Amino acid sequence: MSLILCIETGTDICSVGIAKDGELISLRESDEGRDHARKVGVFVDELLRETGIAPDELDAVAVGKGPGSYTGLRIGVSFAKGLCYGLGKPLVAVGSLDALAEVAREDYEAGILAVDRWAEARLCPMVDARRMEVYAQVFDAQGAALSDVTAEVVGPESFAAYRGAAVPFVIFGNGAAKCTEVLPDAIFESVAPSARGLARLAQRALDAGHTEDVAYFEPFYLKDFVATTSKKKLF
Repeated sequence: MSLILCIETGTDICSVGIAKDGELISLRESDEGRDHARKVGVFVDELLRETGIAPDELDAVAVGKGPGSYTGLRIGVSFAKGLCYGLGKPLVAVGSLDALAEVAREDYEAGILAVDRWAEARLCPMVDARRMEVYAQVFDAQGAALSDVTAEVVGPESFAAYRGAAVPFVIFGNGAAKCTEVLPDAIFESVAPSARGLARLAQRALDAGHTEDVAYFEPFYLKDFVATTSKKKLF
């Protein structure tokens, strides 16, 4: 039996869950603004109390590694690394787009999504990267990656190799809604990032021995963080 604490903070949603043998058993999440630094610790404490699991009973800590919000990723990864250091547990990193695709697959399995010819569908999770740019990756309906992760400025020719009448092209995530007019042939579904998308993927990674070096692991930002100077005169 494996107990894995799952943390996903790469967008406006702060989401924490506990999974047992790859199945989520408890979840806390909030989309009420970017207050992840405070909420992630509170959610972990609440979940451990709710489930009666002691911190040292966890077998691993899994975290969404990105791409996504620079600040959100820093908070989630730093918190996960701190737990791993303190508890002496392994760290498992899961691609945030992989996890988002997994949420969509779980929603379809649960009957929440209704997409015709799902088995042939191409799934394209999108995380907002400001303006018309998104972090995106294309998967098949079984969750296998068909493309690399890209920072895509979405236009009429974006993802052309995967779109068309032959198969459904399903877009979702917090970057997808702004792309619906640019990609009129895409099927938009409301699917949000969640720690529950990490559960099965983290278990597979742990079983395969794919863990991270806690000392050196860093989030996958994809793009360099650019600090800007405020134009407001403070003095």
